[in-house]
Amino acid sequence: MDWSEILVSTHHSELPSGAVGTDVANAQPVPETFENPGLPPHQDRMSDRDQSAAKRVERQVVALLILSIIAAIAGIVGYFAFDASDSAHAVRMSTLSIGAGLGFAMLLIGVAAVHWAKALMSDHEHVEERHWQTSDEETKQAALQALAAGAKDANIERRPVLKGALATAVLLAPLPFAVPLIGNLSSDWNISKFRHTAWANRPEGSKGRRLAKDPTDEPIRAADVTNGSVFHVIPHGLGTLPGEEHFMEEKAKAVVLLVRMDPAELKEADDRKDWSYDGIVAYSKICTHVGCPVALYEQQTKHLLCPCHQSTFDMTDGAKVVFGPAKRPLPQLPITVDDEGYLIATSDFHEPIGPSYWERLK
Repeated sequence: MDWSEILVSTHHSELPSGAVGTDVANAQPVPETFENPGLPPHQDRMSDRDQSAAKRVERQVVALLILSIIAAIAGIVGYFAFDASDSAHAVRMSTLSIGAGLGFAMLLIGVAAVHWAKALMSDHEHVEERHWQTSDEETKQAALQALAAGAKDANIERRPVLKGALATAVLLAPLPFAVPLIGNLSSDWNISKFRHTAWANRPEGSKGRRLAKDPTDEPIRAADVTNGSVFHVIPHGLGTLPGEEHFMEEKAKAVVLLVRMDPAELKEADDRKDWSYDGIVAYSKICTHVGCPVALYEQQTKHLLCPCHQSTFDMTDGAKVVFGPAKRPLPQLPITVDDEGYLIATSDFHEPIGPSYWERLK
């Protein structure tokens, strides 16, 4: 028998009624139940004791809500101030304005709500027994009276500035998200734009538009494209010809991936044998699933991978889909070389680029 058993056996006969065991460490009896200690004494806050402190907290909450309103308005102003069709910088700044405005507006409302709840709203503890059945009418009325008393205790009626600031901040905070959404829904829905790209434009007197490196706009010589190399391509001089005033929109449609491989590896349809040049092929970078940029080229397998949803295209076989949710091959850009050895596009894509839309036949 060890010491714990000795202590238990020694004190077991001395346990008071209602005790069920012994605290071995202290050799004290353990009661069967504990008396409810109740709630600790309520500690009044500074704003409860001093009306000037409560007013100070109210001003702080109003200031936070006003900052939220300013942030929401700033996000909307930034959206309209930066024309996303001008440049990549404008796109970044417009997106940053919307995100920062929306984020700070919501954050400041949250901070204001927490500060309001902790310093101004009632913090008295209430104990209410739960009932297993629906309360009777008398109990419901008592609950409504308790809610009204709580609202009165929080002095909501006496703080119209605070209520107005909160309502205004809550109404304005979602606008940095809603305004661009509504603007996009009401914008030009001319879907025929997807049928044509800047590759259809060519300088006067030329046989086709030169292919250029993105973003340097440096024309590409066929001799500089080595076997296995990859180039991100845009039309040379994009934005300089008529109809290309919106540079970012035109670039988004015309981006191309250029790859060179052994011509013996290519499986070309009879009507597309002149669309490549000495093993060099060019395909749209816009995924036919949801329009993500397809830019991950696996040199060993000759596969092109979309990073968004893993659609995979075989560059040796007309960019056909070999894996993933995409349903159509990437559109191919017909290319050749001009008299100076530069790669040129002989025509536009022969089908609309990007995902399906309701008027597309295939």
